Amino acid sequence: MTKIKFEDFVLSHEISLAIEQMGFEEPTPIQAQTIPLLLKGKDLIGQAQTGTGKTAAFGIPIIEKIQPGHKETQALVLCPTRELAIQVAEEFAELLKHKKQIHVIPIYGGQPIGRQMQALHKGAQIIIATPGRLIDHLERKTVNLSNVKMIVLDEADEMIDMGFRDDIEKILRNTPKEKQTIFFSATMSKPILELTKRYLKNPEYVKVHHKEMTVPSISQYYIEISQGMKLEVLSRLIDLHDPKLSLVFCNTKRTVDSLVSHLHARGYLAEGLHGDMNQNQRDKTMSKFRTGKMDILVATDVAARGIDVEEIDAVFNYDMPQDEEYYVHRIGRTARVGRPGKAFTFTVGKEIYKLRDIERFTKSKVIRKLIPSPEDVEEKKAINLIERIKSSVGNKKDLSKYEHIIEKLLNEDFSTIEIACGLLKMLMKSESAQEIVPVVSETEQKWSRDKFKSSSKGVHNRFKNKYKRR
Repeated sequence: MTKIKFEDFVLSHEISLAIEQMGFEEPTPIQAQTIPLLLKGKDLIGQAQTGTGKTAAFGIPIIEKIQPGHKETQALVLCPTRELAIQVAEEFAELLKHKKQIHVIPIYGGQPIGRQMQALHKGAQIIIATPGRLIDHLERKTVNLSNVKMIVLDEADEMIDMGFRDDIEKILRNTPKEKQTIFFSATMSKPILELTKRYLKNPEYVKVHHKEMTVPSISQYYIEISQGMKLEVLSRLIDLHDPKLSLVFCNTKRTVDSLVSHLHARGYLAEGLHGDMNQNQRDKTMSKFRTGKMDILVATDVAARGIDVEEIDAVFNYDMPQDEEYYVHRIGRTARVGRPGKAFTFTVGKEIYKLRDIERFTKSKVIRKLIPSPEDVEEKKAINLIERIKSSVGNKKDLSKYEHIIEKLLNEDFSTIEIACGLLKMLMKSESAQEIVPVVSETEQKWSRDKFKSSSKGVHNRFKNKYKRR
């Protein structure tokens, strides 16, 4: 089946550029099915859960149909809560980045109404509103809906459940009869069906439903985090759990490229995988990942399709997945063929509520984890070092050539504990120095490794020579 791309919609250059800069690779199912219908002016009932890309599904057609030269309100989006109204307005702002003379105003309770009145007086072609506050403005005659050409009810079932049915009908009656009306709702209750019959004309019906999905036996964790801490926490988790291979998921190509660059700067062997790469580049990257030439693959959902590598120990959701099914596909990359696997999801702010939807959808529990401290990471490194020392000590033959060095130190009244601590200090400092070497290419990665080996050998030689002279 051929995948639909945003280019297939024949969008304006400004919108296409905004979509590209937002990092979207291809439309979600709800976008693919609804955007063509809305661009044609059809009334529509869209049944889809939160987090499926609904905002862009109606936002793109609205913006494309706005006439910038006319300042009157031409489109209205109703949302059940102030939080959703703000979120929708922010996404419209991103889509409008390259469109001039189109203004969006969010109006909702909890914000001074005087400030909203001033903004409305200046004019806005698009209003994003909660029903209660919009009714206030209608009664004050500070909003004029007589020129509205499109109206969207986002999460209509939530608005009905919150008791906004009368307000919704009053608002709809204040708009022209000849307009495009769009309902988005997760469920189709009786009140929703009654409203659609009364106010929509020959609507198209689009339903995007989730398949019943469960996850395999994967240890699932989430960490509540601020956006600016993601890179640091990812680094600590990788150092703490030391996965042989790990897969990091981002929502956009731009984030993939940025994260790979930052991981390189911290000395990690990471590569990116996204839709801007040709097949040859993708094959080379996957080959390096499978053979262990690099151990961290940073990818978008689209690019990661078809990845089948058995030895992935951990999956990191650097960005919260846009869809519950994406979450299942992501974490399913680990714990293959009976192997154990871990999945870590970063949640920022209100994304925690989306995680609850994921738990209900997957019928599984995602356990809260605290951000690992630098001390946790150092302790884990020390444990790993002890295991390496035990392994080295186990090979008696290789140790004999170093005995005379230790004997010289013992003769100078150093205790065995002091000698061991000194050597550990040198080794851990050397390893810490290696971790922060910037690595930006495969050539420089090799150079970095060779230099470290040479440096370690040099330290050992200087150590021997020092005591030979004595």
